[in-house]
Amino acid sequence: MRGICLQFTEINVSALFFGVGIYSFPFYALCLFVIILVRYLVVAGLAWWLVCARSSLLDQDVFQDVRLSIVSAAIFAMALAAAIELHLLGYTRIYDQLGAYGWWYIGGSYLLVLILQDSFFYINHRLFHCPSLYSWAHQGHHRSRRPSPWTSFAFEPMESLAHAMYLVGVVCLIPLHLGTILAVLTTMTIWAVVNHLGLEQLPVRFPHHWLGRWIIGPAHHSVHHDHQNKHFGLYFTFWDRLLGTEDRAYTCRIKGRTPTFPGQSPVVDG
Repeated sequence: MRGICLQFTEINVSALFFGVGIYSFPFYALCLFVIILVRYLVVAGLAWWLVCARSSLLDQDVFQDVRLSIVSAAIFAMALAAAIELHLLGYTRIYDQLGAYGWWYIGGSYLLVLILQDSFFYINHRLFHCPSLYSWAHQGHHRSRRPSPWTSFAFEPMESLAHAMYLVGVVCLIPLHLGTILAVLTTMTIWAVVNHLGLEQLPVRFPHHWLGRWIIGPAHHSVHHDHQNKHFGLYFTFWDRLLGTEDRAYTCRIKGRTPTFPGQSPVVDG
């Protein structure tokens, strides 16, 4: 442990962030910002056009979500650029040989990262709903009257930073193949968009079979946007179940009903 600490204290910060030549931190950050922003606009825009355009218009809520998402893209880009620099200096566990840890490890590490991310997300999500943090750390994500795919990446800067630093931390601590990292990032994007589509976009029976009881989908996450002291998970429902934040009326509320939920004033978890 002492050796690791000494190694980090020896990092030349100027070389790390402003290396000689074009391939430096600003270069990586700019490229990643463009990639992340374009990915968001394409995926969220396509999902909105395919499933939401007929029932909603590009209103002020959408433009507000896009503005927040641009800031989020910049924060994620800088964090991932720092991860690239750390990797070039040998401080990450990223590897490129598929068989280095065995083929089984590719899938196992992917699932491990998702479980850890879900746990990290749940803790931070509940924390950001505390009254002392909510207004400046998470409220932006709930400003839209009706969440849409555009809301999927609309985070306050503090929340974006927390999620981005998780990714930096995980590549420094856990051996991960580059393909696994790309799979995790793709899962994050698609899952976030799907969770903000609305109940009507998946079969109404989905939450009631064995898979739907453990996997979070749009119906599950819609409850959170209507009742903000419920359903804090990202991918899986087990933390909500274990810690008592799952809406017990969840399955009854959606079974045989229209996609909308009974109106209720948002409650901030304290």
